Amino acid sequence: MTSWSERNIAAQRGRTFVVTGATSGLGEATARALGRSGAQVILAVRDLDAGEEVARQIGSNADVRKLDLTSLESISAFASSIDEIDVLINNAGVMAVPFGRTSDGFELQIGTNHLGHFALTGQLLECVRDRVVTVSSSFHSYGAIDLDDLNWRVRPYSRWLAYAQSKLANLMFAYELQRRLTNAGSKVRSLAAHPGYTATGLQGHTESIQGHVMALGNMLVAQHVRTGALPVLFAATEPDVAGGDYIGPQGFFGMRGSPGPAKSTRASRDPLVARELWNLSESLTSVKFSFNGLMA
Repeated sequence: MTSWSERNIAAQRGRTFVVTGATSGLGEATARALGRSGAQVILAVRDLDAGEEVARQIGSNADVRKLDLTSLESISAFASSIDEIDVLINNAGVMAVPFGRTSDGFELQIGTNHLGHFALTGQLLECVRDRVVTVSSSFHSYGAIDLDDLNWRVRPYSRWLAYAQSKLANLMFAYELQRRLTNAGSKVRSLAAHPGYTATGLQGHTESIQGHVMALGNMLVAQHVRTGALPVLFAATEPDVAGGDYIGPQGFFGMRGSPGPAKSTRASRDPLVARELWNLSESLTSVKFSFNGLMA
C-alpha cells in the first residue's frame, strides 16, 4: 500500500471545516494541516486565548469560536453561529479522567466525548455539505454500552471503562449516522477515524498509574501527533472514501503507520444497540436529528 501523508491532501481552498478541540493534540495538528491546504478552518474551542494563538499561526483562513462540549447551552450557541460548512470533525475529548459531571449532569467522559458531539452534530447536520468525521479510538474494543446506566449513576466508576464506553459510543454513532443518512437518500457521509498510539497529551490528565505508563510509552513508542492526525485528515479530505468507513493506521497492530481501513469490533456494528443508544442520546440531550433538506 502506498504511504499516504499530508502531501497527499488535495488543495482545500473554498472548503470550510469545523474542528472541535483545536487548541492542542490531534485537533490542533488537524486544523494546522487543513489551514496549510488552504481550507477555511473554524476552531471550536473552550479556551479562546489558546484558540486565537493557534489561529494566528495558521493565518487569515482560521476563525475561532467558543465551544464547551460539557454544556448543551454552549453547544447550541456555537451551532447557531454556523451557516454552511463542508466538513465537521468531532475530535475533542477527555481520556480516563477522575469522576466528574458536565453542567448538564452527564458523566464527564460520555458527556464530552459522545453526548456533546451527538448534540453538536444534530444541530449542525443541515449545514454540512460533505461529511462528518468522528474520532474514536482502538480503546473502543474494551468498551460496552450500558443503556441502563450510561452516566455511571449506579455502577462503581472506572475511568478506563468509562473512556472505552465513550469511544465505542463515538464509533457506533458514526455508523448509525451513516445508516440514517443512507435511508434518507442523502449524499452527506459519516466516517470515523482513530489515531493509533499517538502522543497527544491526553494521557497526562488521567491522574492514574496507567497514565504514567502511557506517558512513558509516548516517549518510547508513540508516533508524532502530526502522524497521528493523518487518519482524521484522510477521512476528512480524501474524495473517494465511503460513508461508514473507519480509518486508522495500517502498521504495528494498528498503532502506527499510514492511514487506511481499520477494523472495529462486532459490538461497534450492532445496529440494535446503536439504535437504542441513539434514542437515549436524543432523550438525554433533547436534540432531535432532522434528515429533511440535507445538503449535497
